[in-house]
Amino acid sequence: MVVASSSPPHAPARPQRTEQASPPKKARKARAAAPRPPRGRRGLTAAAAGIAVLCAGNLGGGVYVALSADGERGTSRGAASRTQSPPTGGPGGPVANVAEERQVAPLRRVVPPDVLAVSRSGPIGRAAIARIGRLKGVRDVIAVAGGAVQLQGRGINTFAVDPSRFRSWTPPGTAKRNDLWEALAAGGFVVSTAAADQLRLARGTRYPVVARTIPQLEMGGSGTLGLPGIDMLVNSKTGTEMGLVPNVAVMVNAPGVDAAKLAAAVKKILGRNADVVNLHEQRYQAPSEANGRPGSYLDLYKQAARSCPGLSWTVLAAIGQVESDHGRNAGRSSAGALGPMQFLPSTWRSYGVDGDGDGKADIMNPYDAVPAAARYLCAHGAGKGGRQLYQAIWAYNHADWYVQKVLNLARAYAVRYD
Repeated sequence: MVVASSSPPHAPARPQRTEQASPPKKARKARAAAPRPPRGRRGLTAAAAGIAVLCAGNLGGGVYVALSADGERGTSRGAASRTQSPPTGGPGGPVANVAEERQVAPLRRVVPPDVLAVSRSGPIGRAAIARIGRLKGVRDVIAVAGGAVQLQGRGINTFAVDPSRFRSWTPPGTAKRNDLWEALAAGGFVVSTAAADQLRLARGTRYPVVARTIPQLEMGGSGTLGLPGIDMLVNSKTGTEMGLVPNVAVMVNAPGVDAAKLAAAVKKILGRNADVVNLHEQRYQAPSEANGRPGSYLDLYKQAARSCPGLSWTVLAAIGQVESDHGRNAGRSSAGALGPMQFLPSTWRSYGVDGDGDGKADIMNPYDAVPAAARYLCAHGAGKGGRQLYQAIWAYNHADWYVQKVLNLARAYAVRYD
């Protein structure tokens, strides 16, 4: 926590254990009663071969193969992801909390997914989801509906989600965009930037989405979803109406746990009819956005550290972990500190940064808070290393145990990632 005077560190809020989408009671009956759509030009049904389970990777580059309801395998369509413009960093501006009450709950924390599991044989049972939640080190689990639909004549893997809950599981830049989540809550759809580019989709335009039903949905926007092979989101109600499969996928968050071992444990629970992805593998890492905009907290720490020559990104990562567990516990501390880097509002007024160029220096926004932390540390001599780095971290939180913990974590990050 950035302090103006001596104050004790806060204890992080107890995290929620499991988030799970409840399947609708009449979903099976509704799917059975849905009429069969006509056949398309290429011999596939207009419902993208039955919409049951996710198809082989498509627009954004797939990571698993799953059978559709009619037993046909999808086709792989790789693509490089391109995203939005970079932030233009700069100090100043009053604290402006952009998390206001709207159709969706404001973003309170970010939950980086470590493992993604997709069933190839229908819904994942509640007992299996509960067992995953009890694995050692698992902090959060969320189950979502999904399926393969057709949009603009192309197969596209789709998740049906609760916008208020699911936004936390996406990369920080996407998670904070209220416009996307409000559009989703209002019944529109959101796509990955790769899908928007390839399918030439225009925000605000309605498109037929071919599933067991063929609703006309408005394109609400695009962004980095951070889920390899998943290129489209709809809300839970729309997903039910389209006949998407409930609880077909689970995402798991287990900070500090070896992701490869976690993936193996999840695979053991779900068996051979599930594809389990270790999202820490390099090929699945959320890419930095166009012109260098970070796609993850790790990228954000690295970019922010470059503003202070001599400051290692690992120090920022260590402080982010100690202060809020990388945005998971970003609420107000007992001392009044706020945000992913836990600034006191009085300190923020001097060191707050508009890191993403949206005209606001937002204490709750990681794109502003992380570069602000780098600015604060640099002003206190962190870039010079040695004793001055120690003193800069001590200025962040007046406790020697805190400095030692940050430095030890920084060394651990260096061993793992550098």
